[in-house]
Amino acid sequence: MTARIVVDPITRIEGHLRIEVEIQDGKIVDAYNSGTMVRGIEKILKGRDPRDAWAFTERVCGVCTTVHALASVRTVEDALDIVVPPNAEMIRNLMFAAQYMQDHVVHFYHLHAFDWVDVISALKADPAAAAGLAQSFSNWPRNSPGYFSDLQKRITKFVESGQLGIFQNGYWGHKAYKLPPEVNLIGVAHYLEALEWQKEIVKVHAIFGGKNPHPNYLVGGVPCAINLDEANALNAERFAMVQKLLEDAKTFVEQVYIPDLLAIASFYKNDWGAIGGGLTNYLAYGDLPVNGYQDVSQFKFPRGVILNRNLNEVMEIDGTDPEQIQEYIAHSWYEYTDGDTTGEHPWNGKTNLKYTGPEPPYDQLNVAGKYSWIKTPRWKGHPMEVGPLARVLVGYASGRDEFKEVVDAALKHLDVPVIALFSTLGRTAARGLETKLVAGWAMEIFNQLISNIKNGDTRTFNNSKWDPKTWPDEAKGVGLSEAPRGALAHWIVIKDKVIDNYQLVVPSTWNASPRDPYGQMSACESSLIGTPIADPEKPLEILRTIHSFDPCIACAVHMYDEKGTYVHQLQTF
Repeated sequence: MTARIVVDPITRIEGHLRIEVEIQDGKIVDAYNSGTMVRGIEKILKGRDPRDAWAFTERVCGVCTTVHALASVRTVEDALDIVVPPNAEMIRNLMFAAQYMQDHVVHFYHLHAFDWVDVISALKADPAAAAGLAQSFSNWPRNSPGYFSDLQKRITKFVESGQLGIFQNGYWGHKAYKLPPEVNLIGVAHYLEALEWQKEIVKVHAIFGGKNPHPNYLVGGVPCAINLDEANALNAERFAMVQKLLEDAKTFVEQVYIPDLLAIASFYKNDWGAIGGGLTNYLAYGDLPVNGYQDVSQFKFPRGVILNRNLNEVMEIDGTDPEQIQEYIAHSWYEYTDGDTTGEHPWNGKTNLKYTGPEPPYDQLNVAGKYSWIKTPRWKGHPMEVGPLARVLVGYASGRDEFKEVVDAALKHLDVPVIALFSTLGRTAARGLETKLVAGWAMEIFNQLISNIKNGDTRTFNNSKWDPKTWPDEAKGVGLSEAPRGALAHWIVIKDKVIDNYQLVVPSTWNASPRDPYGQMSACESSLIGTPIADPEKPLEILRTIHSFDPCIACAVHMYDEKGTYVHQLQTF
């Protein structure tokens, strides 16, 4: 007998995502994911000054903020042939690195950890045993018996009062949980510590970009001047603060995040190291340039494509090639002038909305027709997974020593083969491993920036193309980046000094899109096939795999009736 269950919305993600799965003999045999919200940012940008695009695109999300601004300024700089000064590139890299560390830690503890950690079980833990276990993992100073005992008492008060607060509505006691009480107690303790830590690292954005979220960016460079003796510039005091923030972040990642990740993985590796692999194709645009954005060979995150899990070959990507990247809408609530089965390169992309779905509330999606607001991108016709796992695999397959070192060390620690990476657990582990790399790279980049300043270079802006009179009548550009959730690109067409077309293909467009015209699933749908479901009323296993992608839909919902009349707006940021 086949049964369909619906999870709507998937919580602990950014935005609104609906999952429908069909279960047969206790396993998922089919899956559909639907993005149930509209962005429309591309329409908002048309006719505007391209130098202002970053300020609009950055507000696509209140979490993925700085990476959209970075992709946006890059696409304009590509169109107008602007090269930013080295200091500007390094400052952008530091903002990028700070975003990664904060975002990945928040994801692991606050969006994903409770798929593995049972809060209620932590009440049964022996605080002294938990402290001894935590101290065997790392030298983190708070891992003491008294600390864990006090925390356990706080949680007990929540439970006895009948109000779990931030721990409310979990599937506590679910048979899929495997951690002993002491590891659960460690996880809950570090969940709370991560809440405190994550608000500190984003101060890097406030120092370089004026605020967080939505720090300021600038086509041609960065909007901050360097003068070590000037109170209103990037001075010695502010650089010292950035250094301290980066050092503290590296310590937290290495002494809390990575030990917790490996500890939890050790209890789930035998099953979840083989569940949720999904697609066999991986794409990464690469990022963190160390010799200018134009020199892709020197990116810390390399660029490339892996097909069929072949780690012996990394294929090249060209975002300007209309035959490589195309978006389809066969199962998306949009329309193209050339028909629903046509693929469009983003330079020719269209955002023409056409809702043909049922009126909410409804029981099931019309999966034979259109069932999502997310378009379906493909690379040379192939569905691709993007994100931490794709980046780590491309780095590993490219023979980069740093990637091989952290991956091989983790595989050895867990005593699992490399194929364990192709799983829900592998996807989660890859996020932590690259965070460790980024924490080290951030210190390298900071030291390079300080060295460059000491050598007399304080430039942060190239104004050679700032005057629109110097622009051609028509120009096209693409800005490639790696958001924490995966490959991010913006495409722009400039005509008569203003934006004529602007298209974004975000990581969750790749991962969480519906089927293409040929019936091929995208990453999220594919990853659910074969997943065992212990209790259809509490589908914890679905959350584990979907959360491993850390999906991000949009930050606001705009709803209209069938006549196009405005009904209601929900603003989440």
